[in-house]
Amino acid sequence: MEFQLTHPYQAGIGRVLGAFFDKDHILEKNTLLGARNVRVAELEKDDASAKLVVERQMTTSAEVPGILASFHREWNQIRQEEHWFRKSDGEWHCEFRVHIEGVPAKIKGMMKLEGTAESCTNHVTLNVRCDVPLMGKKIAAFLADDSRVKIDREYETIQQML
Repeated sequence: MEFQLTHPYQAGIGRVLGAFFDKDHILEKNTLLGARNVRVAELEKDDASAKLVVERQMTTSAEVPGILASFHREWNQIRQEEHWFRKSDGEWHCEFRVHIEGVPAKIKGMMKLEGTAESCTNHVTLNVRCDVPLMGKKIAAFLADDSRVKIDREYETIQQML
């Protein structure tokens, strides 16, 4: 299950990237989003690349359907790994993976942040896959819907914080 989102920012690419890679910004953003036990496990950045690993506990954005309840708890341990690469002065690419402890699904995606000193746009592609017999498509669909809501909330929060 794959979907794409486009998030325009009325801030330059340098400012947006600065927020994406700022530990205090990451912690505050996650607090505003309702996450708990947030930890920036790894944050490395140079002029051409960056690696970010954030661990946190989150709830789902909607009630978990009964058939999927055995895979989800009220609070789920999440680990998100992002690998960023600079393509040019006005473009950065990211490959990321999200692991939800105890949930048999693969969540991965790509981001392309492009723009100028005045504004930029983040193009997000997310792919959710679950190979559990009989229930895999339902699990993937629920996780994709939940991820879409969370990504949109994160975008709104980042806009407010910039």
